[in-house]
Amino acid sequence: MTLSNDAIARLRQLDDRPDFAATRYERLEEIGRGGMGIVFRAHDRELDRDVAVKVTAWSTESDAARLRREARTLASLEHAGIVPIHDVGRLPDGRVFLVMRLARGERLDVHARTLAIADRLRLFDRICDTIAFAHARGIVHRDLKPANIMVGAFGQVQILDWGLAGGSEPGGTDGYMAPEQSTQKSHPRSDVYALGAILAGLTTEGGWHLSGKGASHLLPPLQSIVQRATAADPDARYPDAGALAADVRRLADGQAVLAHREGVVERAGRLARTYRTPIVLILTYLAVRLLLLFWPAR
Repeated sequence: MTLSNDAIARLRQLDDRPDFAATRYERLEEIGRGGMGIVFRAHDRELDRDVAVKVTAWSTESDAARLRREARTLASLEHAGIVPIHDVGRLPDGRVFLVMRLARGERLDVHARTLAIADRLRLFDRICDTIAFAHARGIVHRDLKPANIMVGAFGQVQILDWGLAGGSEPGGTDGYMAPEQSTQKSHPRSDVYALGAILAGLTTEGGWHLSGKGASHLLPPLQSIVQRATAADPDARYPDAGALAADVRRLADGQAVLAHREGVVERAGRLARTYRTPIVLILTYLAVRLLLLFWPAR
C-alpha cells in the first residue's frame, strides 16, 4: 500500500508532537532539530524548572541506541562546558528521550560577530579546554561545529550534541569533518581538525564578519596554526585539543608559535609588541640622557 502525501504529512506532524503526558515533563516549544531527533523546551513539574528534552525522530533501535549512548556519555563527563544529563526514558510511542539542562545563549558564530580578536581567542581556549577534558577521558565528540557550541551571556561555553561520541558510524559535518572520518574510526585528532576549522572562522579575515578588530599582525601565525590543525594527514596535526590550545595561548601571550616559522623582521615586530612598555621606557630614558649630555650648560 502506498501512502498519500497528505497521510505522510499527518504522520510527520504527529512525529513533531510527542506525547509527554506519561512523563513529569510538559512540552512547551521546539528549540532545535537534526537528523536524529527534535529538541524541545519543557517544564519539569516535579522540580519546577525548564529543561531541554531531546526525542528521537523515530522509534528505531539505531536512534534509540544512539540517544542512550549520548546519555551515557554526558553522564560520564562532569565539566562546566558540557550540558549535564538529568533523565532518560521512553515515550508511549516507543521513542527514547533524554532530559538535559536547558542551555541558554547564542550559537558560537552568532555570538562571535561582535567580539574583538582577543576575546575570540579567549573563547576558543575555553572550547578547547572542554574538548581536552573529554579527550582525557577517552571521548571524541566527532561533530564539532558552531551550531553545536553555545555561548552564554557571560561567555560560558556549552558543547552540545554528543550523540556521535563513542559510536562506530561515520559522523561529522562537511567543512568541519576530518577526511578520515568517512572511512575509519575517529580519534582526538579528528576533533582537532574540526577545532581548526572553527578557529579559521573565528579569526581569519572575512571569517564570521571579522574586520578591523586588530587581527592583521596575528594572521600569519594564526594561519599556520589553522593549517597544522586541519592537515589532511592526522599525524601532521596537533595530537589533541590541549596542544592546539597551548599554541593559541602562546600567540595570545606574544610568544613564538610552534606551528609557525617566523622571520627576523616578524620576530622583531612580535617582541616589540610584547615588550612595548619597557622598550618605550628605555628609549625615553636614553633620550633624556642624550638631551642632558648635549644640552649646553648655563
